[in-house]
Amino acid sequence: MAESSTLHPIPWAKPDFWGREKEYVADALSSTWISGGSYLDRLETGVAGYLGAPHALAVANGTAAIHLAYLAIDLRPGDEVVVPGFCFLAAANIALLMGAVPVFAEVDPKTWCVTAEAIERVLSPRTRAVVPVHSYGNSCDMAPIVDLCRDRGIVVIEDAAESFATRYRGQATGAIGDLGTLSFQATKTITTGEGGMVLTAREDLVEKIRLYRSHGMLRTRYMHDVAGHNFRLTNLQAALGYAQFERIDDIVAARARMMALYREHLRDVGEVTPQYFAQDVDPVLWAVAVRIDPKAFPQGRDAVMAQVAELGIETRPGFYPPTAMPDLYPGPIDISVCEAVSRETIVLPCYPTLISDEVGRIVEALRRQKK
Repeated sequence: MAESSTLHPIPWAKPDFWGREKEYVADALSSTWISGGSYLDRLETGVAGYLGAPHALAVANGTAAIHLAYLAIDLRPGDEVVVPGFCFLAAANIALLMGAVPVFAEVDPKTWCVTAEAIERVLSPRTRAVVPVHSYGNSCDMAPIVDLCRDRGIVVIEDAAESFATRYRGQATGAIGDLGTLSFQATKTITTGEGGMVLTAREDLVEKIRLYRSHGMLRTRYMHDVAGHNFRLTNLQAALGYAQFERIDDIVAARARMMALYREHLRDVGEVTPQYFAQDVDPVLWAVAVRIDPKAFPQGRDAVMAQVAELGIETRPGFYPPTAMPDLYPGPIDISVCEAVSRETIVLPCYPTLISDEVGRIVEALRRQKK
């Protein structure tokens, strides 16, 4: 405990500001365009061009983006949506809210991402959509997933909330499937505080997304074509996000530097295994996740986190699998790999301004908990 009082605490995440955030937010305020406005247009256009997506539609948050994607494909009660059993479960939750059925697939034990083989094992005649989730900044192996779903007429909705700027075979995650969703929440690669986007190249879906995003009104004010929602992002938030987006190359480079520091410091810690990235993937990490060997850490993941916290370092657990919440996701669900990955995963502090000494301190704190 004495050591934690002499060293500054290291938070799990914190937003970093890169230049013109205050200027642009103040400009949006002075323009009086605080709901819609020019920064929304700039952010949508800029992100669409950067990611290679013909259409990028800003929304209130990443979960709203998933909801809009489901509405755009006319997801109905009883339809099945395949979701990884290890991920942030927004896609499963929105499916439940819409009366659809989330079906959970295994993940690869090294990448922690869902695979085409695992998806194929849980497909049924009622499968309407597959949601590959690019966890922690990794990318699923998308080519076989897209081929599998295209052959069966199943919609692919990428959840790229954690993988902004990550590329798979040169393509940006979120711009590979039929639809993609992004998050700009406070800890993400670029932030608007809360916020997100829907990406698509499908012209048949764009008008429906715009329609449901804004109360079901598209052509005539106060005339509702459908029972829509208000999923809009504000111009104030977009101003913050656009200032961040202008520095995206600097942000990506800073996150790559941080990733390299972790690799260097973790090189000799054999009982702590970082997430694996395939050669096809050029990752931009949202978070640094490691899997601990239960033989070296018999006290368990949660105890290790508590011990590291006593040294002033905040960490997070891996995503809990749906089998940990049986009242919400009744079984049977066969995802033993997901359960093991969840049980053994710790997510370490991850933000671009981490320095080498801090990364060294984080890794050393973890190493000291080995038995």
